[in-house]
Amino acid sequence: MHDHPAIIFTALLILIYGIFSNVSERASITGPMFFMLTGVVVGPLALGVFDLHINAGTIKVVAEITLILVLFVDATLINLRELFHIKNRVAIRLLLIGLPLTMLLGFGLAVPLFEGISLVALALMAIILSPTDAALGQVVIKSKQIPSDIRQSVSVESGFNDGIALPPVFVCIAILAASMGLDHGSEPWLEFIGKQLSLGPVIGALVGWTGGKMVEKAATLDWMHPTFQRLAALSLALIAFALAEYIGGNGFIAAFAAGLFLGIKNPGIRERIQEFGEAEGTLLSLTVFLIFGIAIIPATVAYWGWAELCYAILSLTFIRIVPVLISLIGTRLDFKTRLFFGWFGPRGIASILYLLIMVDQLGISGHETVMSVIVLTVGLSVILHGVTAQFLVRLFSK
Repeated sequence: MHDHPAIIFTALLILIYGIFSNVSERASITGPMFFMLTGVVVGPLALGVFDLHINAGTIKVVAEITLILVLFVDATLINLRELFHIKNRVAIRLLLIGLPLTMLLGFGLAVPLFEGISLVALALMAIILSPTDAALGQVVIKSKQIPSDIRQSVSVESGFNDGIALPPVFVCIAILAASMGLDHGSEPWLEFIGKQLSLGPVIGALVGWTGGKMVEKAATLDWMHPTFQRLAALSLALIAFALAEYIGGNGFIAAFAAGLFLGIKNPGIRERIQEFGEAEGTLLSLTVFLIFGIAIIPATVAYWGWAELCYAILSLTFIRIVPVLISLIGTRLDFKTRLFFGWFGPRGIASILYLLIMVDQLGISGHETVMSVIVLTVGLSVILHGVTAQFLVRLFSK
């Protein structure tokens, strides 16, 4: 595939969808749905206009930059001081009880369904499918008809759970890589994991706090133009990633830690950084969904079977809803609201990006079933959660 036609096509799609974005969302056609299905149509499964391999270097670069920025910006939206405030108790329950139970239940149901696949690979699959992506139903998050505390809980959960899932994803990948003989130089895999999980957060926190203080000071003294305050989001995220990778830490964990410990208290400056991240993050995320339709779905569709479909449906329903209902026991939420939290757990950008990391580190051979389950689950989620978003809004408006 030549780069220029692909770039022009992507830009044209963004412009077209942007023009009709409000109309599309009211018609239950979300951005991720539009870009994913368009990718399927122009990809090798239909028209064959573009043929992009899942291992292409372009995909890796786009995926890495997207994940770095998404993790950083999501983390900046989290106020550590307010996180454990009573108004966030639902989100805390979803993260500390619901998320681990989702991982465990997903693993437990995968074992009897997929015999012959290593337990670590099945654990990796369950973990990759555990983070939620509120971007798949922005109409729900932005709707004033949904109570603000519910919208806030959904946003906090989706913003934090991809960062929580990140360390176990890399632990599983490291164990699988060691079992396949894909070692990391002379380091034993346990030592490698230790450095990844310790150095990454430390470097990220230092970069986020120090860099944030520098930006805030410069802005306060009127040295720094607002445009460059916005650009600081990408700069700090990339610096944290690069430094952590250079010394042997995990760059993605570092990017999340940099946003989490961002040393900016001024709400105006933080808002500018978040605005840039939201705009650029949306652009990159939609591009990833387009790539998902063009390259990733075609690479796995041949491996879809009844077991894969069964697990995908279970992942979006039973595996998500039951842990949520358990985690919300003891709250004053009515059953309708608990079901809302259970259903509105879409799998999206984080699962796709973690899958691409898995492919980059482990390759495709031997992992076709795990890949196909993840892709099928995300594909169904993009459509089902997008279509039902307006229904959820109408449900709460009553």
